[in-house]
Amino acid sequence: MKSISVPSKAERKRRKRFLNATLVTCIALAMIGGTIHVLRLGMNRMTDMRDRASYDLKDMSSHLRAAGEDVTLQRQNEYELVELDNYSQLEVQALLTPEQWAELDQMIDIPAGPFLMGTDRRRSDAYDRPRHSVSLPAYSIDKYPVTNAQYARFVAATNHRPPLHWNDGKLPPGLELHPVTMVSWYDASSYAEWAGKRLPTEAEWEKAARGEQGIRWPWGDKMDIERLNTYYSIGATTSVLRFKGGSSPYGVMDMAGNVSEWTADDFAAYAGTDADASVFQGKVAVASTPKDQAMKVVDLVAVDDKYKVLRGGSWKSDPFSTAVYHRNFSWPKYASDFFGFRCASDITTQAAQIK
Repeated sequence: MKSISVPSKAERKRRKRFLNATLVTCIALAMIGGTIHVLRLGMNRMTDMRDRASYDLKDMSSHLRAAGEDVTLQRQNEYELVELDNYSQLEVQALLTPEQWAELDQMIDIPAGPFLMGTDRRRSDAYDRPRHSVSLPAYSIDKYPVTNAQYARFVAATNHRPPLHWNDGKLPPGLELHPVTMVSWYDASSYAEWAGKRLPTEAEWEKAARGEQGIRWPWGDKMDIERLNTYYSIGATTSVLRFKGGSSPYGVMDMAGNVSEWTADDFAAYAGTDADASVFQGKVAVASTPKDQAMKVVDLVAVDDKYKVLRGGSWKSDPFSTAVYHRNFSWPKYASDFFGFRCASDITTQAAQIK
């Protein structure tokens, strides 16, 4: 019988040290490999961001702002501390041809009846769920988002402060047919009232965008990048007349991408949603101590004020945020370079019967 040799105590210690060293080496190599992978992902992401930038990165210095500069500019604009050279009525009318004005001012009638609102897709945000039937009376909605030219007409007529990014009160040349941006919910509501209209409700906006059958995008259930402006594919807003293939079942345009549109409604839960109630609670960032403030450490504190809902996604959004059931939300006083709006109005019973 062959004898089995038993390792000595010293040999066992040597082997144990060898195994421990091997294990440590493997862990170190795994960590190094993971770090290299993360760095490569980061490099790829930075390359992607550079490729999607809406301006030449060599000109970045002209796009940088000091901390708080935008806030200061907005405050100056709000309180009319900057002297502006606003449009006259004649100057505004000359921005577009009569045919262009007539096209932009069109409204689309949406018939009374039910439609499918929201979604049951499990990968959607919880606050977009569940899908449910909503019945609406007949109403009208703007065919296009409100453009810079249309907003300039409002500014000239009312002396309302212009959007922050307009130079000395005048819209940037070439953006006449682009949707107006840098407007708060209050600005949008003021425009709608001046125009004899109102902001659409969430339900009105969604029905106009998807029709009665609950399709995912205005044109159907398949994402089609040729029909909308989203995810930095262009890097800025585009003319509301550009994506003719993006029409909704009712012929309403530009309801996916380009700009997220303010609606009349507070951000509230759908009946039967599985979303956590806290997501609908308005919150503000508060630094509890001077040290926290200096280090930019904040707590989110619940407040009684409500967010307002925006719809449609934007030129910055990921493609799935442009699905017509998706809900975005923000404080009504906020403005952004991807916030815009369109208007709606009621149709009286008599007028609906005549049509």
